[in-house]
Amino acid sequence: MVTQAGPSRARPLWVVCALVVLAVSMIAALLGGAADISPWQVVLQVVDWLPLVHVDSGLAPVEQGLLYELRLPRVLVAAVVGGLLAMAGAGYQGVFRNPLADPYLLGAAAGAGLAATAAIVLLPSVAGSIPVAAFLGAVGGVFLAYTLGNTAGRAGGTATLVLAGVAVTSFLTAIQTFVQQFKVEELQRIYSWILGDVGGGWDQFWLVLPYAAVSAVLLLLHGRMLDVLSVGDEEATSLGVPAARVRLMVLLAASLATAAAVAVSGLIGFVGIVVPHVVRRIAGGSYRIVLPLSLIGGAAFLVLADLVARTVIAPAELPIGVVTMFVGAPFFVAVLRMTRRAST
Repeated sequence: MVTQAGPSRARPLWVVCALVVLAVSMIAALLGGAADISPWQVVLQVVDWLPLVHVDSGLAPVEQGLLYELRLPRVLVAAVVGGLLAMAGAGYQGVFRNPLADPYLLGAAAGAGLAATAAIVLLPSVAGSIPVAAFLGAVGGVFLAYTLGNTAGRAGGTATLVLAGVAVTSFLTAIQTFVQQFKVEELQRIYSWILGDVGGGWDQFWLVLPYAAVSAVLLLLHGRMLDVLSVGDEEATSLGVPAARVRLMVLLAASLATAAAVAVSGLIGFVGIVVPHVVRRIAGGSYRIVLPLSLIGGAAFLVLADLVARTVIAPAELPIGVVTMFVGAPFFVAVLRMTRRAST
């Protein structure tokens, strides 16, 4: 009983610490940029945005507009996208019981990217077509990777699923490149989207928010059932957990999260594998804590990544996907080595 109570008491503390890290990251991101604004004035302006609070920040209207119209929505979009990708990664890892499962590696991001590109090229005037197409593409990408991985049987293990995801990703990316040639005037928009961009303003934020809310709630509600599934389908069924239905719901929720993120920000890799692994190292492997901490940690991670992208070569900007790949690629190699040692 003591071993169970400990994590239960620690869980709120981890969440509070993660929220503090996220808040500090968001404030730092609001401070960073080409315009030289006093940090104290930025903090006062953030306080002034709170409901029922009025504080004179001393900022000129132009500076207030810069913060509200440019930096604030960019920070919020980065937080939402990062949280969605990290939580989706944790969900995929729970469904497949595979520490290397990731929205980018499993073909979900590439499938969503292909479908969203097709929507841009073929349905430019249809409102809401990009997130719907991205969702269908994400589900299709995961289905292809999982089906291809299963053709090798159980003997293939983790490596087979990863290789299947890489193959599907490469194939779908090739088709995406072919499709985008049909509308050359949209190439700049498509390419900037492929490399990752969270600077689309409030329109991006309000577009992704409903999908983010639905997918996050569904994944959080399935945390306990993912813990049960981790002991095996037979044991889960004996405990009254419908394994097939749980896997389907988590898969759909994780694909919706990936689709929503990709639809507004492009292809940003490795968030879904870096953050859940760090969370497990710090707070343990229960999905009741991994999922919420991945949501918060992913938000903080991508906000900081976007801050680096905006400032490292200022006044120019790096694509945010370049920053996450720079961090995620060596991290993935380390995880792969650890997984291989554990299996031998």
